[in-house]
Amino acid sequence: MSARVLFLGGAGMIGSAVLAEAVTQGLRPTVVTRGEPSRPVPDDVEQLRFDVRDIEALRAAVTKRSYDAVVNWVGFTPADLAGQPELFAGITGQYTFISTCTVYARPVPHLPITESSPVAQPRFGYGNGKIACERLLTDAYQEAGLPLTIVRPFHTYDETTVPFPASWTTVERMRAGKPVVVHGDGTSLWTLMHSSDFARAFVPLLGNLHAVGETVNLVSGDILTWDQIYRGLAAAAGVREPQLRHRSSETIASQLPAWGDVLAEDFRHSMLFDTAKLRALVPGFAPRWSFSAGARAIVAYHDADPARRQFDAELDHAYDVLAARP
Repeated sequence: MSARVLFLGGAGMIGSAVLAEAVTQGLRPTVVTRGEPSRPVPDDVEQLRFDVRDIEALRAAVTKRSYDAVVNWVGFTPADLAGQPELFAGITGQYTFISTCTVYARPVPHLPITESSPVAQPRFGYGNGKIACERLLTDAYQEAGLPLTIVRPFHTYDETTVPFPASWTTVERMRAGKPVVVHGDGTSLWTLMHSSDFARAFVPLLGNLHAVGETVNLVSGDILTWDQIYRGLAAAAGVREPQLRHRSSETIASQLPAWGDVLAEDFRHSMLFDTAKLRALVPGFAPRWSFSAGARAIVAYHDADPARRQFDAELDHAYDVLAARP
């Protein structure tokens, strides 16, 4: 009989790809969302409607059924997990928590990053919340028998998303021959993963007893400089020589304060990963998507519908100001 998997959340960009892959691989998923999912859910996936943070509603749903694995996509602070370790410790074979590689200390003391690299995020709120969740769940694994697997994705994208803060506005500017701003000198290293590759690596972890008690960096190993990322998207958009202007993270944040933390605590640092543990747990896994192919898919998706090509005039102005600075 195929495995039954309960997804707490998981109908967003990454989760929807995982749901589709789970069905393809013969699993029987049930997905819990508070409202209508933002992306289509396969017809043969059971959907339940309640807030997964409502522990009483969750307990009522679980006590009537059994699941071989549970995946929590929506734990961002310990409060989001209240009651879940106690609930699932004895009734599922695996509780998988979706964390993030943002938890790793910056700058990373040694590259490549492994699952045992130092964890610390003193300023970036998203990373701090995930660290606190990991600690709570690890205590439950060590003290109460919660069959825990922690999965840490990094920068995952699909055709609907442009993988830098400026979104589609950057592409429009490059097509118009206007300069766009890249943080630092454009040579820091970054790792991107297409959501369908994430799904193919993730689904084999479900019900995998070798993954219980483990933390797994689920990344592609596709290493690019930020200049290569911008140039790859420019090439997909038909721009041969984009005008890239390099500015410090602090200078960019002076015009775009909302970018301050993500640039200072994340994007400015080189991030590349050792994928040995992932390859050991999922033998034969290899990404199918290069970023050049992913960039073409992004451009094709946006060009197919003018409504998708959102242009931010305020951001456009900020780019002009930053590009004009020496």
